[in-house]
Amino acid sequence: MKRQSYWSLVWQQYKRSKLALVALGFVVVLFLLALLAPWLSSYSPDTYNLDKILEAPSIQHWFGTDDLGRDVLSRMIYGSRVSLSVGFVAVSIYVAIGIFLGALAGYYGGWIDIVISRAIEVMLCFPTFFLILAVLAFVGPSIYNIMIVIGVTQWTGIARLVRGEFFRFREREFVLSARQMGASNLRIIFKHILPNALAPVLVSASFGVAGAILTESALSFLGFGVPPQVPSWGSILSQAQSYMDVAWWLTLAPGFAIFVTITAYNLVGEGLRDAIDPRLKNVL
Repeated sequence: MKRQSYWSLVWQQYKRSKLALVALGFVVVLFLLALLAPWLSSYSPDTYNLDKILEAPSIQHWFGTDDLGRDVLSRMIYGSRVSLSVGFVAVSIYVAIGIFLGALAGYYGGWIDIVISRAIEVMLCFPTFFLILAVLAFVGPSIYNIMIVIGVTQWTGIARLVRGEFFRFREREFVLSARQMGASNLRIIFKHILPNALAPVLVSASFGVAGAILTESALSFLGFGVPPQVPSWGSILSQAQSYMDVAWWLTLAPGFAIFVTITAYNLVGEGLRDAIDPRLKNVL
């Protein structure tokens, strides 16, 4: 009988959670929605129509129009691009930083571990969201600045996780055997230890995407996110504040999108966590 790979077993375990499967399906649909935005949007997200200001949802405009007559559905579809881009790019940045620093600290130990651990502790002393606000106040609002700032301020959790995994694996038999056979430190780190330490990192990254999307939405809502002309769920929600009494749909659409998207990513993370280590289901 053919032996199943580790990730095949994880996928079989993951499929047992119907809620996690539904969440994964939603994430895939949202990704396709963002990818195919130019073909799925009936209107340009920036086209003004002053004759259709604050129109309620209708056949022509499923989510209504905003204070400048722009189609809300089209802006929501294009806004998903901003949210997903920030989520994936920011998480990729801080996962790369966290893996690199955590691997160095966990593998070499000694003064390298002390320096990196103290740096992690210093970063943890600052409230992350307010640190991001302070940095963006100096560099200015931009989608690229948001990606970079979130990436370089939220790597500590991944670094601590990878550090612990490397401490756990560095004295295992397969690592000692590789070292006795003359394998270099880089080969041991990236070829032998890191693949075994990636599973919990993927779980943390899935939760991190949800956190990055929420952070971007909050920043855009406060005016520190993407420029006003760029459609973003947070900026759409911010612009709706002045019209909550007369245009309820402006608040409902972005608020519901943010809530459902973050919930979906969290459910995917929980499903992946339970699939990788079912013992954690009733612990975390």
